Amino acid sequence: MDALAGDWRHICVDMQRMFAEDTPWHVPWMSVVSPQVIEVVERHAERTIFTRFLTPRNIGEAPGMWRTYYEKWREMTLDHLPPEMLEIVPSLARFCPPALVLDKATYSPWMDGRLHEHLRKTGVATVVITGGETDVCLLATALGAIDLGYRVIVLKDAVCSGVDETHDASLKLLGDRFSVQLDLVRTEEFLSLMQ
Repeated sequence: MDALAGDWRHICVDMQRMFAEDTPWHVPWMSVVSPQVIEVVERHAERTIFTRFLTPRNIGEAPGMWRTYYEKWREMTLDHLPPEMLEIVPSLARFCPPALVLDKATYSPWMDGRLHEHLRKTGVATVVITGGETDVCLLATALGAIDLGYRVIVLKDAVCSGVDETHDASLKLLGDRFSVQLDLVRTEEFLSLMQ
Protein backbone atom coordinates (compact mmCIF):
# COMPACT_ATOMS: atom_id res chain seq x y z
CA MET A 1 0.00 0.00 0.00
CA ASP A 2 1.30 3.45 -0.96
CA ALA A 3 1.68 6.22 1.57
CA LEU A 4 -1.42 8.36 2.07
CA ALA A 5 -1.63 11.58 0.13
CA GLY A 6 -3.78 14.31 1.66
CA ASP A 7 -5.89 14.16 4.76
CA TRP A 8 -7.77 11.02 5.81
CA ARG A 9 -10.55 9.93 8.14
CA HIS A 10 -11.44 6.65 9.80
CA ILE A 11 -15.09 5.65 9.32
CA CYS A 12 -16.03 3.07 11.93
CA VAL A 13 -19.26 1.49 10.74
CA ASP A 14 -22.04 0.59 13.18
CA MET A 15 -20.07 -0.80 16.12
CA GLN A 16 -23.25 -0.63 18.21
CA ARG A 17 -24.61 -2.53 21.17
CA MET A 18 -27.46 -4.03 19.11
CA PHE A 19 -24.87 -5.89 17.02
CA ALA A 20 -22.54 -6.71 19.91
CA GLU A 21 -25.15 -8.00 22.36
CA ASP A 22 -27.87 -10.64 22.44
CA THR A 23 -30.34 -9.41 19.80
CA PRO A 24 -31.57 -10.93 16.54
CA TRP A 25 -28.85 -8.89 14.80
CA HIS A 26 -26.00 -10.12 17.01
CA VAL A 27 -22.67 -10.34 15.13
CA PRO A 28 -20.44 -12.82 17.03
CA TRP A 29 -17.34 -11.78 15.07
CA MET A 30 -17.61 -8.22 16.42
CA SER A 31 -15.80 -9.24 19.59
CA VAL A 32 -13.00 -10.75 17.50
CA VAL A 33 -12.34 -7.61 15.43
CA SER A 34 -12.89 -5.15 18.29
CA PRO A 35 -9.23 -5.09 19.45
CA GLN A 36 -8.09 -3.95 15.99
CA VAL A 37 -10.84 -1.33 15.78
CA ILE A 38 -10.02 -0.06 19.26
CA GLU A 39 -6.34 0.22 18.36
CA VAL A 40 -7.11 2.41 15.34
CA VAL A 41 -9.49 4.61 17.34
CA GLU A 42 -7.08 4.92 20.29
CA ARG A 43 -4.34 6.20 18.02
CA HIS A 44 -6.56 8.37 15.81
CA ALA A 45 -9.71 9.32 17.75
CA GLU A 46 -9.66 12.85 16.32
CA ARG A 47 -9.84 11.36 12.80
CA THR A 48 -12.62 8.86 13.62
CA ILE A 49 -16.27 9.11 12.62
CA PHE A 50 -18.59 6.47 14.07
CA THR A 51 -21.73 5.72 12.11
CA ARG A 52 -24.86 4.52 13.91
CA PHE A 53 -27.65 2.65 12.15
CA LEU A 54 -30.86 3.95 13.70
CA THR A 55 -34.01 1.85 13.55
CA PRO A 56 -37.46 3.49 13.49
CA ARG A 57 -39.82 3.74 16.45
CA ASN A 58 -42.26 1.40 14.69
CA ILE A 59 -43.00 -0.14 11.30
CA GLY A 60 -45.27 2.77 10.35
CA GLU A 61 -42.32 5.20 10.44
CA ALA A 62 -40.35 3.17 7.88
CA PRO A 63 -40.61 4.37 4.24
CA GLY A 64 -41.14 2.14 1.21
CA MET A 65 -39.51 -1.29 1.32
CA TRP A 66 -37.98 -0.45 4.70
CA ARG A 67 -41.50 -1.10 6.03
CA THR A 68 -41.33 -4.66 4.68
CA TYR A 69 -37.84 -4.99 6.15
CA TYR A 70 -39.02 -3.99 9.61
CA GLU A 71 -42.04 -6.27 9.35
CA LYS A 72 -39.44 -9.05 9.29
CA TRP A 73 -37.35 -7.41 12.04
CA ARG A 74 -40.16 -5.93 14.16
CA GLU A 75 -38.27 -6.68 17.39
CA MET A 76 -35.51 -4.29 16.24
CA THR A 77 -37.84 -1.27 16.15
CA LEU A 78 -37.72 1.02 19.15
CA ASP A 79 -41.16 -0.07 20.26
CA HIS A 80 -39.40 -3.33 21.21
CA LEU A 81 -35.67 -2.52 21.38
CA PRO A 82 -34.33 -0.45 24.30
CA PRO A 83 -32.94 2.80 22.79
CA GLU A 84 -29.58 2.35 24.52
CA MET A 85 -28.97 -0.60 22.19
CA LEU A 86 -28.44 1.92 19.38
CA GLU A 87 -25.40 3.36 21.17
CA ILE A 88 -21.81 2.77 20.17
CA VAL A 89 -20.27 -0.03 22.24
CA PRO A 90 -18.76 1.36 25.47
CA SER A 91 -15.17 0.39 24.58
CA LEU A 92 -15.39 2.80 21.63
CA ALA A 93 -17.93 5.38 22.87
CA ARG A 94 -15.37 6.59 25.41
CA PHE A 95 -13.49 8.24 22.51
CA CYS A 96 -16.40 10.62 21.77
CA PRO A 97 -15.30 13.37 21.66
CA PRO A 98 -12.97 13.92 19.89
CA ALA A 99 -14.42 11.19 17.64
CA LEU A 100 -17.66 12.18 15.92
CA VAL A 101 -20.92 10.23 15.57
CA LEU A 102 -23.02 10.26 12.40
CA ASP A 103 -26.53 8.82 12.58
CA LYS A 104 -28.17 7.21 9.54
CA ALA A 105 -31.38 5.30 8.81
CA THR A 106 -30.01 3.46 5.76
CA TYR A 107 -27.11 1.14 5.03
CA SER A 108 -25.12 3.94 3.41
CA PRO A 109 -23.87 6.95 5.38
CA TRP A 110 -23.67 8.99 2.16
CA MET A 111 -27.39 9.34 1.34
CA ASP A 112 -28.13 12.75 2.86
CA GLY A 113 -24.81 14.35 1.88
CA ARG A 114 -23.72 15.36 5.41
CA LEU A 115 -20.71 13.04 5.57
CA HIS A 116 -19.43 13.95 2.11
CA GLU A 117 -19.85 17.67 2.83
CA HIS A 118 -17.96 17.36 6.13
CA LEU A 119 -15.09 15.45 4.52
CA ARG A 120 -14.95 17.75 1.50
CA LYS A 121 -14.73 20.85 3.73
CA THR A 122 -11.79 19.35 5.62
CA GLY A 123 -9.90 18.28 2.49
CA VAL A 124 -10.16 14.54 3.10
CA ALA A 125 -8.97 12.38 0.19
CA THR A 126 -8.92 8.94 1.85
CA VAL A 127 -11.31 7.02 4.08
CA VAL A 128 -10.18 4.09 6.18
CA ILE A 129 -13.07 1.76 6.99
CA THR A 130 -13.62 -0.66 9.87
CA GLY A 131 -16.69 -2.17 11.55
CA GLY A 132 -19.64 -4.11 10.22
CA GLU A 133 -21.36 -5.69 8.66
CA THR A 134 -18.94 -6.35 5.81
CA ASP A 135 -21.69 -7.44 3.43
CA VAL A 136 -24.26 -4.75 4.30
CA CYS A 137 -23.48 -1.32 5.81
CA LEU A 138 -19.72 -1.56 5.40
CA LEU A 139 -20.09 -2.55 1.74
CA ALA A 140 -22.46 0.39 1.17
CA THR A 141 -19.98 2.71 2.90
CA ALA A 142 -17.08 1.52 0.74
CA LEU A 143 -18.98 1.66 -2.56
CA GLY A 144 -20.39 5.09 -1.79
CA ALA A 145 -16.91 6.40 -0.98
CA ILE A 146 -15.61 4.98 -4.26
CA ASP A 147 -18.46 6.63 -6.19
CA LEU A 148 -17.61 9.97 -4.57
CA GLY A 149 -13.95 9.68 -5.56
CA TYR A 150 -12.31 8.88 -2.24
CA ARG A 151 -9.40 6.52 -1.95
CA VAL A 152 -10.73 3.68 0.21
CA ILE A 153 -8.77 1.49 2.61
CA VAL A 154 -10.62 -1.39 4.26
CA LEU A 155 -8.85 -2.95 7.24
CA LYS A 156 -9.71 -6.57 6.51
CA ASP A 157 -8.99 -7.85 10.03
CA ALA A 158 -11.13 -5.06 11.55
CA VAL A 159 -14.39 -5.81 9.73
CA CYS A 160 -17.05 -8.39 10.53
CA SER A 161 -20.36 -9.91 9.55
CA GLY A 162 -22.89 -12.30 10.97
CA VAL A 163 -22.54 -14.53 7.90
CA ASP A 164 -19.09 -15.90 7.10
CA GLU A 165 -19.78 -16.76 3.45
CA THR A 166 -21.00 -13.31 2.45
CA HIS A 167 -18.28 -11.63 4.55
CA ASP A 168 -15.65 -13.55 2.59
CA ALA A 169 -17.42 -12.92 -0.71
CA SER A 170 -17.65 -9.18 0.01
CA LEU A 171 -13.94 -8.91 0.78
CA LYS A 172 -13.17 -10.82 -2.42
CA LEU A 173 -15.48 -8.55 -4.41
CA LEU A 174 -13.90 -5.40 -2.97
CA GLY A 175 -10.36 -6.68 -3.45
CA ASP A 176 -10.86 -8.04 -6.97
CA ARG A 177 -13.29 -5.66 -8.66
CA PHE A 178 -12.31 -2.37 -7.03
CA SER A 179 -8.55 -2.84 -6.66
CA VAL A 180 -7.71 0.43 -8.45
CA GLN A 181 -9.76 2.49 -5.98
CA LEU A 182 -9.59 0.37 -2.83
CA ASP A 183 -6.88 -1.26 -0.74
CA LEU A 184 -7.53 -4.24 1.53
CA VAL A 185 -4.86 -4.27 4.24
CA ARG A 186 -4.34 -5.56 7.75
CA THR A 187 -4.58 -3.12 10.66
CA GLU A 188 -0.93 -3.55 11.60
CA GLU A 189 0.20 -2.62 8.09
CA PHE A 190 -1.97 0.48 8.04
CA LEU A 191 -0.89 1.65 11.50
CA SER A 192 2.77 1.16 10.63
CA LEU A 193 2.38 3.73 7.85
CA MET A 194 0.89 6.22 10.28
CA GLN A 195 3.88 6.30 12.68
